[in-house]
Amino acid sequence: MRDVDMTVVADDGVPLAGTLTLPPGSGPHPAVVLLHGSGPLDREGNTPKVRVGLATPLAEALAAEGIATLRYDRRGVGGTPGDWRAAGFVDNRLDGAAAVRSLAARPDIRADAVAVVGHSEGAVHAMALGARPDVSAVVLLAGYACRGEDAFRWQARSILGSLPAPVRLLRPAFRVFGRRQLRRFAAGTTDVSRVAGIPVNARWTREMLRHDTRTDLAALRVPVLALTGEKDLQIDPGHLETIRRLVPEPGGAEAHRIPDLTHVLRRDPGRPSMSAYRRLLREPVDPEVLTRVTDWLAARLDN
Repeated sequence: MRDVDMTVVADDGVPLAGTLTLPPGSGPHPAVVLLHGSGPLDREGNTPKVRVGLATPLAEALAAEGIATLRYDRRGVGGTPGDWRAAGFVDNRLDGAAAVRSLAARPDIRADAVAVVGHSEGAVHAMALGARPDVSAVVLLAGYACRGEDAFRWQARSILGSLPAPVRLLRPAFRVFGRRQLRRFAAGTTDVSRVAGIPVNARWTREMLRHDTRTDLAALRVPVLALTGEKDLQIDPGHLETIRRLVPEPGGAEAHRIPDLTHVLRRDPGRPSMSAYRRLLREPVDPEVLTRVTDWLAARLDN
């Protein structure tokens, strides 16, 4: 296994700095583009405060199966120029498409065996990219099957319900504030706005709220693996059944609800809480998740 630097040139010319992990041998190899979640994430899937660290363990596990992995820094993060707060939800999807094209064009990669693996927001983009003719399989880690606004509302209710009892008393006030902000974002036109004085990515939010992943899922013709944790507070694991129902044959969808798994891909036997993320992230990515993903991809990419 070896890592090489790889730059993906986006449609608007922005160079996305990334790493390609290649398995032993000269190839050509089947390959995966890894798409991370929301916010200022680097190629490993980390922000300064939330270090999910999905990329390296997944790339190592895939390399052991003879599969290459490409991941890249989000705009304005790490080696990629720009401002992540000004990048739209659609921009992120187009960047993922550019990564697929760049990977498939390499002589050491099999153009007929490129998959996309997405976590959280990345799973939403993987659903859309899976309809491309240069994508052979799709893996969804914590993906939803509804409008973005509905997913956002479910997440807010779930997180508020997990907070300590005294804070839960403030739920009506939080709901009013949240509805007001959603209306404001939906009606706005700016890339960046401020909420309580904090700059937020308004265009990303506006585009995410409008997008309905059910249309993307119904357009897929490649095999799909969907995994969501039973204790995910940010994505409704009940959507696994909708994903399974919507993805048509001949590809079809295989869906698994993983006991005790949280949104950060670690298990927590206790009551789920985002306050536990710091503790959970000291542990490695759940080995069952890595095994299920690598075994499934090895079989589907005909390695």
